[in-house]
Amino acid sequence: MTGFDWFPLWLSLRVAATATLLILLTGVPLAWLLARHHFPGRDLLGSLTSMPLVLPPTVLGYYLLVALGRQSPLGRWLEAAGLPLVFTWRGAVIAASVAAFPLMVETARAGFEGVDPRLEQVARTLGRSNLYIFWRVTLPLAWPGILAGTALTFARALGDFGATLMVAGNIPGRTQTMSIYIYDLIQANRLAEANSVVLLMTVVAVGLLLVGRYTARRALR
Repeated sequence: MTGFDWFPLWLSLRVAATATLLILLTGVPLAWLLARHHFPGRDLLGSLTSMPLVLPPTVLGYYLLVALGRQSPLGRWLEAAGLPLVFTWRGAVIAASVAAFPLMVETARAGFEGVDPRLEQVARTLGRSNLYIFWRVTLPLAWPGILAGTALTFARALGDFGATLMVAGNIPGRTQTMSIYIYDLIQANRLAEANSVVLLMTVVAVGLLLVGRYTARRALR
């Protein structure tokens, strides 16, 4: 790929990896909560969690822009703290995280719901704490679903376009991810380069999905 700009690829991988880590830390506990507990507003919380799947990416990006921009209280606080999000790579992480979040929650939730509650009850009769049961019983049994969700989350975060463009912008060398780079190449009628980048993205995405499926199958054995 003569003259290929590698920055968008490295930035996309950095954004996707960071977003996936954030989603793991927040999405897995939420998935467990939705799968194992009944409380007022659970269906509403589940619906709100799934909204990024059905909202147009530009609408999702607009909401994030309003919430994180300099005109919002949160945006002003982040600006004062020296951590602005809008038009930075950190903004791309937030946008990708919100867009991919439902994939982790729904997949991990299915994994938790597939764990037989009787196994957890046996551990309780042996005097084990809820925290112990989660780490030593529930989480290992739900792990295949979480692994599959991780692969889907990473792939989705890697290819996010609409929300990332709205929040992080299109600044070459700073916030231009692979999906935005492809858009620029097509707009500039550089179709040969665009074809190469699209092929690269497709190979990476398919590879990630294959790894996720293989890992999940191995975990089930």
